[in-house]
Amino acid sequence: MAEPRDPVADLRRIAFLLEAAAEPTYRVRAFRGAAATVAGLPHDELVERARRGTLRDLAGIGEVLARTVAESLRGEEPVYLRRLEATGGQPIAELGAALRSALRGDCHVHSDWSDGGSPIGEMAEAARDMGHEYMVLTDHSPRLTVANGLSAERLEEQLVEVARLNDELAPFRILTGIEVDVLGDGSLDQDPALLRRLDLVVGSVHSELRMEARPMTRRLVTALANPLLDVLGHPTGRMVTGKRHRPPSTFDAELVFAAALRFDKAIEVNARPERLDPPKRILRLAVEAGCRVAIDSDAHAPGQLAWLPYGCDRAAACGVAPASIVNAMEADRLLAWAAGHEA
Repeated sequence: MAEPRDPVADLRRIAFLLEAAAEPTYRVRAFRGAAATVAGLPHDELVERARRGTLRDLAGIGEVLARTVAESLRGEEPVYLRRLEATGGQPIAELGAALRSALRGDCHVHSDWSDGGSPIGEMAEAARDMGHEYMVLTDHSPRLTVANGLSAERLEEQLVEVARLNDELAPFRILTGIEVDVLGDGSLDQDPALLRRLDLVVGSVHSELRMEARPMTRRLVTALANPLLDVLGHPTGRMVTGKRHRPPSTFDAELVFAAALRFDKAIEVNARPERLDPPKRILRLAVEAGCRVAIDSDAHAPGQLAWLPYGCDRAAACGVAPASIVNAMEADRLLAWAAGHEA
C-alpha cells in the first residue's frame, strides 16, 4: 500500500499553483480554507471520513476537495494537483504553442452558406495555407434561422460543392459536417439519415440557455448518447465580451462528462475570444474525467482560423494532453473515430 501523503500540503500546493496561474481568488480561498479545516482535524478522523465518504460533511469541503483529500490520504498524488503540476514548470504560452503545433485541422468552421462571411473555398484555402491538413465544414442547422441555417436540401447541395472543391484542393481535405442545434429535449436539429452521411457532427445549444440545471443536464447527456453526435460544441454557451455577454449555462458537469467518456465523444474548447468556452474550472473537470477534446476556432471568416492559440493556451492551462485532442489526429483516424460512434 502506498505511503499516505500530507493532504494539507497538497491542498496548499494547489492553492499556490492556482495563484501563480492568476486563477480567481475564490478558487484559491476554497483550497486554502480546506487546508485549514483539514489541519484542524486528527489524522485518524480524516482517514475514517475518507473511508465512509463523509469528508463532504465538513464545512467548505465539496466534491473536488473531498476527492483531493481522499486521494492524498491513499498516497496518490491528487489528480487536481497533478494537472496543475504538469503546467507549473513551463510557461503556458510554450505549452499552448506545443498544443497548437500538434493540431492537424479544425473541427468547427463556418462559411457564407450560413452565417460566415466567406465562401467555402476561401475558408479551405486559408486553412491549408495555415498548415492544416483538413477542416470540418460545420455550417448551422435549420433551427438557427438567424444564422441562415441549412435545410436538408441546402445541405445536400453543399455536399456536392464540397466534393467539387476537394477535387481541386487535394491533398487538403474539406470534411463534411454541421453544427447542429441540440434541441430542448436533447434531440438533434437535422434529418438523421443526412447526419449519417456527414464526416463529423458538432452539436451545440443555442436556445433556452438559462434552462434549469437538471433538465439542461438531461438535455446534454441525451445529445451525447446520440450516436450521430461527435463533438459537444461551446458547452456552456457563455459569452464573455460584447453586447451578447451572458453567463454559462448550469448543469451537472460530472454527469455530462461521464456521458462524454462513456460514449467516447469530444468536448469542444471553443477558441473564439468572446466565448472562450468552457470556463477553465469546467474544462479541468472534463480533463479529470478523461474526456477527449476538440480545440476549434469556430471561425466565421478566414482570419478567424488564426484564433486557435486562444483555445490552445486555455487547454494547456488545464492540462489537456495532445493525445486527447481529436483534431490532432490525421484525417483518416479522425473519420474512423467519428464513424465508430454509429457502429
